[in-house]
Amino acid sequence: MKLHRVTERLDVNDADLSSSVFNNANMASSSFNQIELSGARFDDSNMSGLHVNDVNLSGSTIRDANLSRVRIEGCRLSGMTIDGIAVEELLAAHRAAGGA
Repeated sequence: MKLHRVTERLDVNDADLSSSVFNNANMASSSFNQIELSGARFDDSNMSGLHVNDVNLSGSTIRDANLSRVRIEGCRLSGMTIDGIAVEELLAAHRAAGGA
C-alpha cells in the first residue's frame, strides 16, 4: 500500500509493516506500544522530546546525534559505552570521587 502526499491519522493494530519505508513523514505526537523495531534505522530525524519507557535498546548504536538534555534513569547499563568508555566504569569513578 502506498500513502503519498496525504494527511491522515492512522489507527494501526495487529499489523505487519516490516520492511516499510517512511520518508519525509510527520509522525509527531504518535504513540507506539508493543512495537517491533529491531534492525530499524533512523537517519536525519527529529526525535526531540521522545519518551522511551520499558524498551529494549540492547545492541543499538547512536552516532552523530544531539544528546543535549537527554536523561537516562533506572536503566541497565551493562556493556554500554560512550566513545569506547564503559559507562559503568565512569559512574563507579564518579561515585568514588564523592559524586552522587
